Amino acid sequence: MRVRNLLAGVAILSGHAFTSSAFSNSTRRSVGFDPHAQLIDVHGEHRFIPPGHGDLRGPCPGLNALANHNYLPHNGVATIDELVEATYRVYGMGKDIGLFLAVYGSLMTGDLLSFSIGGPPPSLLGGLLGRPSGLSGSHNKYETDGSPTRGDLYQVGDNARVHLPQFKALYDKQAGIPISQVNYDIPVLTEFRHERFHESIHNNPYFFYGPFSGIGVQPAAYTFIYRYMANKSAEHPEGILNGEVLKSFFSVHGDDPAHFQYKAGWEQIPENWYKRAIGDEYGMVPYTLDLLAAALQFPLFLSVGGNTGSVDSFTGVNLEDLTGGVYNAQTLLEGDNLACFLVQAAVQTATPDVLNGLVKDVEGAINLLKAPLLNLNCPKLEMMNSQLLEKFPGFRK
Repeated sequence: MRVRNLLAGVAILSGHAFTSSAFSNSTRRSVGFDPHAQLIDVHGEHRFIPPGHGDLRGPCPGLNALANHNYLPHNGVATIDELVEATYRVYGMGKDIGLFLAVYGSLMTGDLLSFSIGGPPPSLLGGLLGRPSGLSGSHNKYETDGSPTRGDLYQVGDNARVHLPQFKALYDKQAGIPISQVNYDIPVLTEFRHERFHESIHNNPYFFYGPFSGIGVQPAAYTFIYRYMANKSAEHPEGILNGEVLKSFFSVHGDDPAHFQYKAGWEQIPENWYKRAIGDEYGMVPYTLDLLAAALQFPLFLSVGGNTGSVDSFTGVNLEDLTGGVYNAQTLLEGDNLACFLVQAAVQTATPDVLNGLVKDVEGAINLLKAPLLNLNCPKLEMMNSQLLEKFPGFRK
């Protein structure tokens, strides 16, 4: 696989090195604005074509839009290389985080080389957990409760499509603000994430917030909205995400929120839309900085746990017990520890005991997941005590 060649630069592809000092300053740098380099082509071979019969679309609006514009295969099944290159080319996703997420997706929902951005694909052979589920079938492995626009699976019965009441709630966060000033930025999305966390606790008896799917993946559903979808300009190099751009990326149509309509799988990159600046890719280091900032504002975001079968029964798991004393709520915020924990949790999730040494290709893929650890100052985590999670029905499901 060509993804092997990406390993050599995995520590610097986001424009940063993984060091403790990288976490001491959360100020985002700007490298200017180049309209020619940053304008994303949505014409010709990249014109919008909605999904047809047999085309797969799922819970990630950004990936759906890439397939609809043929930056990814239109059928919705993509290789690791295709996913890394498309997310980098169109959104300015750092290749470090792109590779990490693509490899994890191929392990947990695909066939070790590729995966479906929607439901089970007919063409793939099988992954670690049997027939590939695709992202739509990755609950608690990749997709998780508490999404900004998708409903909790065991609450509404569908985790792949926009749940319009939730989208409207997000959209209304900028109600009453002059159109020229509307911006669904990180503070807005972080507040909404906090509200959705409590909504899940209050309404979903099976709400579960796992070590990786919760702490590591769930916040991406919020952070990525602004970091990758905001429209960049010379005046606003970090981007402005207004209501029209937000609706386009989430395939929501209409001017009156009371009468919004959603077309499943029709996510579209807007006209005259500009990606992140070249050299200012958003990778693992800035993502971890965003996680830290959100956790300092709302410490609940670092609470592994869930409801125990009834609403409002959220119970946390002691991090020291879960990690054999390696981490606790305080040390998780120190140095490289949060990034270390997320990578280690992903590796633990992807390597249950019964699979150790089973297939050589699995070992190679796991080594790709471990690559960021080579550049982090990490305490050694041998194993997480997953038995502590068995008391949560949402985990067992």
